[in-house]
Amino acid sequence: MLKKIDKVLAAFGNIRAMKRTHVDTYTEGRINEIKGDQIAGNNLLGIWITFNELAGYKFLELAMLSRTEIKTFKGVELSFLGGEVEMYIDSDTKEISSDFSNISNRWLTHISFEVSDEDIDFITKKEYEIIQIESKKKQIRFKTTNNS
Repeated sequence: MLKKIDKVLAAFGNIRAMKRTHVDTYTEGRINEIKGDQIAGNNLLGIWITFNELAGYKFLELAMLSRTEIKTFKGVELSFLGGEVEMYIDSDTKEISSDFSNISNRWLTHISFEVSDEDIDFITKKEYEIIQIESKKKQIRFKTTNNS
């Protein structure tokens, strides 16, 4: 009943009703086409990574699916915790904004980190149990996946 009312209100130009009835296929399509290796989480939520090189600099490109929005102009800190050695990396991207998909009720966040060869070796060895992303106001933790 309420959906029908929203459709009528949207037809008359009500912005709030338009937002409630809008189906975001663009963000959901981006979620379904995430590239890289999943290093933490499960099928619905998690962290996927790829390594890139540009002009001699190496970057870790991270895609995160979570139930939490991240919106900051000060960047985030990526932490690899739970092993004998812990590692912390500050994001190269300072302005970060998540995209919401109202189909699956998840937030998609892309973050870039400048890394060294030693950082890449540490990340690919998976000698950590928890990956944490922390901004000034939020902290999101994922358990690592077991596939090496």
